[in-house]
Amino acid sequence: MIAIKTNEIKKGERIRLRNGWEADMADNAKGNTRMAKVYGYETEIGSVYSHDIMYVQRGGTWQPVEHTPAQAKLRKTVASF
Repeated sequence: MIAIKTNEIKKGERIRLRNGWEADMADNAKGNTRMAKVYGYETEIGSVYSHDIMYVQRGGTWQPVEHTPAQAKLRKTVASF
């Protein structure tokens, strides 16, 4: 299975976050943060870290997401807080 880069995720696609919640991508931006409509305890739209996006749903299946080295580095920095 081919991993999808976070910058290739398009607006409207369903994603699954590291914590298990699902969300709909709300932008076509690139970088370390993306806007998403998250279905968690409450449904809300806000920024999510790209390194927290683990899967994207395409063609009815969940495909893994590949993170850039910069995103992996940011995850370690955020985890230290």
